Amino acid sequence: MNLRYDAQRIIEAAITAALPNTAIKKALDGEDFSCDRLILVSIGKAAWSMAHAAYDILGDKINEGIVITKYNHSKGNLPNIHIYEAGHPIPDKNSFLATEQVINLVSDLSENDKVLLLISGGGSALFEKPLIAPDMLEDITKQLLACGANIVEMNTIRKRLSAVKGGKFAKLCEPAQIISVVLSDIIGDPLDMIASGPAYPDSSTGEQALEIIARYGIKISEEIKDLLLMKTPDKLNNVKTKITGSVSQLCYAAERACIDLGYEPIILTNSLSCEAREAGSFLASIAQYYNDTKKSLAFILGGETIVHLKGNGKGGRNQELALCSAIGIAGLDDVAIFSIGSDGTDGPTDAAGGYVDNHTYKILLDSGIDIYKVLENNDAYHGLKACDGLIITGPTGTNVNDFSVLLIKR
Repeated sequence: MNLRYDAQRIIEAAITAALPNTAIKKALDGEDFSCDRLILVSIGKAAWSMAHAAYDILGDKINEGIVITKYNHSKGNLPNIHIYEAGHPIPDKNSFLATEQVINLVSDLSENDKVLLLISGGGSALFEKPLIAPDMLEDITKQLLACGANIVEMNTIRKRLSAVKGGKFAKLCEPAQIISVVLSDIIGDPLDMIASGPAYPDSSTGEQALEIIARYGIKISEEIKDLLLMKTPDKLNNVKTKITGSVSQLCYAAERACIDLGYEPIILTNSLSCEAREAGSFLASIAQYYNDTKKSLAFILGGETIVHLKGNGKGGRNQELALCSAIGIAGLDDVAIFSIGSDGTDGPTDAAGGYVDNHTYKILLDSGIDIYKVLENNDAYHGLKACDGLIITGPTGTNVNDFSVLLIKR
C-alpha cells in the first residue's frame, strides 16, 4: 500500500486539470479582436502560461505584450512579448520597473485599440506602482502577512496604496477597451480582490480598510490613513471581464483521481478558510473516526488557510497544516494527509506543500525532533524535510488556491 504514490498521482491529476490552456481558449472563443492595436498584459504567478495559451490562439494579432510573473515562473520567450520576473509576496524594484513598462505601453492607446488583460493570483505584488515609499509598502505587507490577515483583507489595503490596483489600471487604458480574463485564486471569486482588481470596480471602502488596520493593530502613518480613505473607481465603462478556473475545478479533478485509485471520495468544502493548524487537526480527527473503516476513503478540502507567525522558522500554510495533522494520525492504520498550493509554492519556500502519514510522528520523535516546538517556531519546512515530507513540484503554471486530502487506504 503506497500512499505516497497515490498522493502524487492525485496531485498531478489535479494540477494538470487546473492548467490554464483550455480555460483561456474557452474564455477567448467568440471574442472580437479586430482593432488597430492589440496589447497583451499578463500578471500573476500563472502569467506566463496564460500568455502562452493566448498567443497560441491569437498569434500575430498581438502587436505587443508584457508578462509579469514570479521569479523562476517563466518558461521561455514569447514572440512580441516582453517577460519580466519580480518579487512575491513582497514587491521589489523589478515589480515597479515592469509595471512602469506596462503603463508606458498603454499610455497612448485609442478607442480603436484593445488590451487583453490576463490576471492570476500573485498579481498584487507583481503588478505595482506604489503611492507610498517602497519601504513603507514593504513594512505594511510584512505586517499583514505576519498577523494572519486573509487575502481579501490584504488586498483591501493594498489597492488603496497603489496607482494600478482597484480599477485604476483600467482608467489608465482609457479610451481603449479591455478584455480581462481572470484565473481565480480567492474563495468566492471576488473579481475586485483577485490581484487587487486592477481592472474591476472596487466594492470595498476606505472605512473597511481602516477597520482592518485597527483589527490587526497594523502600524501606519497619517499619510497612509489619508490614502486609505481616498475613493477608488466604483464604475468602469471600458472593461469586459471573464472568470475562468477556480478551486472547485481543482477539487473535482482530485475527486476523479481518487476514484481512479480506488478511493471513495468526499469533497468536504471548496471554501476552507481557517487557521492551517485547525484544518490539520480537523482532518486528523476525521481519520481517527474512520480508523475502523473497511473501505478506502478520501476526504478533500479546497480553499486557503492562514498562519499567525510567532516564530522565525521557515514554512507555509500547507506545510503547517500537514505537519500539525501528523500528531493526530500517529499510529493509525494506513493514513496519509497532504496539502499543497496549486501554484507549486507554499510560503517563501521551494516546496508546494507537505505530506505526512501515520508513521511521521514516530520518525521525527526517533530523530530527536519535537514536533510541537517545530510548529511553535513556524518551522514546518525543516520538520517535513527531516522526514521526507516536503512536496516539491516546481512552478506549475497555474494558481487556483490550495487543496488538502486525507487518504485512508484499505
